[in-house]
Order: sequence, then C-alpha cells, then structure tokens
Amino acid sequence: MVVGAHSADFVWRAAGAIAKHTLTGGEARVVTLSYGEKGESGELWREPGQTIENVKRIRHDEATAAAAAVGASFECFDLGDYPLRADDKDVDRLTELMRDFAPHVVMTHPPNDPFNPDHPVVYQVVSQSRLLTSGAVVEAGFRTAPPSEFLVFEPHQPDLCGFVPSVFVDITEVFEAKVAAMAAMTAQAYLRQYYTERAEHRANHARKVTGNKAIRHAEAFQRIVPHVVPAL
Repeated sequence: MVVGAHSADFVWRAAGAIAKHTLTGGEARVVTLSYGEKGESGELWREPGQTIENVKRIRHDEATAAAAAVGASFECFDLGDYPLRADDKDVDRLTELMRDFAPHVVMTHPPNDPFNPDHPVVYQVVSQSRLLTSGAVVEAGFRTAPPSEFLVFEPHQPDLCGFVPSVFVDITEVFEAKVAAMAAMTAQAYLRQYYTERAEHRANHARKVTGNKAIRHAEAFQRIVPHVVPAL
C-alpha cells in the first residue's frame, strides 16, 4: 500500500517499485489523501475558467490511469490540499483499509519536509494507522492485521528533508511502466525529466552497492522499522 498526500506523489517516487511488485503477481493499492488540486496542478490552472471540481476530475482520471499503468488500484480521500488537514475519522478510515488489505509493505512520505506542508501530515496519519492496524502484536479486543514493513519514499529535495536511503529497488525491467505512469500526469509534466534522471542517479548508487552493472534505473526508500532476517 502506497499512501501519498497528492494524487501524483506515488508516480514520481514509487511507481517503479509498484510495477516490480505487480509484475510478479502481487497486488498494490494506491491511496491519496487529496488530489493536489490547489497546490500541485499548476498546468491545469493555466486554462481560462478553470474550476476546483474540474481539476479534481482531471487529477482523478490521470492518477487512475497512472496506477493502472503499474498494475495498481487508486482511490482518494479528497481532503483538500495546501493545507491538507486530517482528523481522527480519516485515521480510522485508513486503518480500516489497512486491516482489510493487510499489506506486507506500507510506503509514504518522510516525516520532515520544509518545503511542503502536506507531506508531514500524511506521514503522521499513515504512521498512526499502521500501528493501529497491528495493535501491540498480541491478542486484542479489535480487528488487527499482521505488522507490515514501513518505508518512506524519496522526497523531491532528499538532502534537505533528512532522507537517507537504506533500500534501493532495481526498476530497470519495469521502467517503461513508470514512464507510462509519468506520462499520464499531464498536470505536472515538468517533473518527468527530473524523476527520470533521479532513477538513473539511484541506479548508479545501486550499482556501487551491488556491483550489478545491469541496473540502469532504481528507486530509493528509507526503512522506518528494522528489517528482520532469519540469518546473515
């Protein structure tokens, strides 16, 4: 499950990881808390007579197409953006989705972003919902699901957000699916080149780590909870 603040966030930051997961038969759900209709849809607001509702409609269609390109479903809570404000009922709603879906991995924004007021809000909602989904990992008086891995995806300005990658996903074989997802987001077409280049930069790091020269595109993530393995 990938949870973003705005409808295009998953495309730039995790579309490749989603496509890699669904390629092998995995199921993926994308949830966004807003469409980014006010603060993330600059190209659409160039149109004379543009309205909030029409921007939401376009953003919904774009995100649905982008999610389909990488084999995922899409839904939006439509809470508004800039500012995005979430309350207890929104936490409860996301918690119920997590309990139903029982994801093995949850991805969202990092906790800090000095340039975007909405991203840290979503981190707090996702973090709380994830904990409520699994409870204290003992018998409980409410419905639970197994604890998931918890990753944050790369922000637009990683160095200024305290983002330190601890996981690289090789997305070379599914990069064209990510390209198709990015192409669907016409409201933010200016970001396509940036995130294409970012995938190449992270591939360079992944090659350094592994020695695998076949890695040409990669996405970076940071673990929030430890990774447990049976042995080293």
